[in-house]
Amino acid sequence: MTGEVSIATLTDSVADFIREQGLDGVSTVGQSMGGRMVLELARRGLGGDTVALDPGGFWNDREVFVFGATLRPSIKLVRALRPLLPALLGSSVGRTLLLAQLSARPWTLSRETVLPDVRGLADSPATGAALDALIHGPRQQGAPAGTAPGRVTIGWGRRDLVTVPKQAARAVELFPDAELHWFERCGHFPQWDAPQEATRLILDSTQ
Repeated sequence: MTGEVSIATLTDSVADFIREQGLDGVSTVGQSMGGRMVLELARRGLGGDTVALDPGGFWNDREVFVFGATLRPSIKLVRALRPLLPALLGSSVGRTLLLAQLSARPWTLSRETVLPDVRGLADSPATGAALDALIHGPRQQGAPAGTAPGRVTIGWGRRDLVTVPKQAARAVELFPDAELHWFERCGHFPQWDAPQEATRLILDSTQ
């Protein structure tokens, strides 16, 4: 994909892939920005059942300002510490210091669980552009009742400090057909804090 990076253009690329591969009606699952993208696919009437975990795009002006003001420095820090990440994330203290914004219980996670995701944030050349698209782009639009191509399930961590829990009410208002599932004692990454529950939700919501 070339040109401007936005939620719309990123979703266009996924939509094109679905069409090119003959995957009409495929279930889609995403988390954070990916959660927003699969909801956008559902809004467009593409795909089948949809599961969005802690999706972005449902914040107000103050919340999106805090999102950018806190996450951007965190990504810069992770990039600066790139050579030290294996050692830092191998320590419960290091995980707590680096991942407190993303996980409700970072000290309980293993290095093997979090290191690939954190390295991805540090190494991806598109991280900055994607963050700008989330912060400065339009908010997520909704899908009127009866227009989504399949079931819509939205999962949210009760202790999410990135897309804060109050945003869930806005998401359900914009997607009135959606079922809302709360992950207790869970931050922004259900796949970290509640992996078995997240897996079960995905499987139950896409069959």
